[in-house]
Amino acid sequence: MRLGLAGGYAGMGMGEDLLELVQEADRLGYASVWVAEAYGSDSPTVLAWLAAQTEHIGLGAGVMQIPARTPAMTAMTAATLDTLSGGRFLLGLGVSGPQVSEGWHGVRFADPLGRTREYLEIVRAALRRENVVADGKHFTLPLPDGPGKSLRLTIHPPRPDLPVYLAAVGPRNLRLAGELADGWLAVFLSPEHSRDQLDTVREARERAGRGTPGDPMAGFDTVATVPVVVTDDLEAARAAVAPYTALYIGGMGSREQNFYNRLARRMGFDEAADTIQDLYLAGRPRDAADAVPFELADATALLGPPERIAERVGRYAEAGVTTLSVLPYARTTEQRLAVLRLMAQVVPG
Repeated sequence: MRLGLAGGYAGMGMGEDLLELVQEADRLGYASVWVAEAYGSDSPTVLAWLAAQTEHIGLGAGVMQIPARTPAMTAMTAATLDTLSGGRFLLGLGVSGPQVSEGWHGVRFADPLGRTREYLEIVRAALRRENVVADGKHFTLPLPDGPGKSLRLTIHPPRPDLPVYLAAVGPRNLRLAGELADGWLAVFLSPEHSRDQLDTVREARERAGRGTPGDPMAGFDTVATVPVVVTDDLEAARAAVAPYTALYIGGMGSREQNFYNRLARRMGFDEAADTIQDLYLAGRPRDAADAVPFELADATALLGPPERIAERVGRYAEAGVTTLSVLPYARTTEQRLAVLRLMAQVVPG
């Protein structure tokens, strides 16, 4: 199991010392850093800035939003970042959610699976420097009734087979990740409750003939973002990650469409999922965080003193996680750096 760093957003919380953390992760041998985007900082700009000031660490978009860019623009950006970084870029894609897709980008959230499939096909064709042609439900290239013609990427990226990851939670999106992608970006993953998710990916890869004979998961990277709180006070650890947990269970989507709320229910936390969502949607995020039980927080994060974290971190490797993306929760930069160093000690290289 490799180590990654969950870089978050620029200018918010950990983003204020992001460069220092990434440079330390690079020195410690972390495999990758993953930079997020929603409706604030964008990931490619931050990754270009990090690429110029690091040497070895992989530079992951976690994610580039599908509704935010045409597939050709995503291919151009990916090729440019991979060229400038010397082949270190990792392309993570996701459809985001209906609020961001429709409210921020003005793109209907209908048929996210079909859109992702067509989008990824165009991106891969462009990175292979093929003349791009598409005749799908969502994308038509070139347009049939104008002067446009099929074009080919003019630059030569280091890797025409640049790794593509999909952010996925629900079973259908997980099947798509297994069939088409090189990795899965997982958030809010519990090692004890992830078997069905990874089995879904594995079965999709087997049907698609991915991997190697006898091991369809060969070459597939399961990246789990995991909050880490180092403290002797377990209640303080729960309180630290509770707003994050409440945001996903209560606020990531509507009452009718929240994949993380459904995931919490599949873990057996039905009552907590109801309460957290009710409070969050009522505009009471602090109360929603207070309603997060320790057992739920503990199932989806690494909490406690160093020896407890060292004891529990192996659960992720045993579950099938191949990259543990550390989200360090601490008040100061030095404390966050200490979390990165601890994880480098307890995760076998």
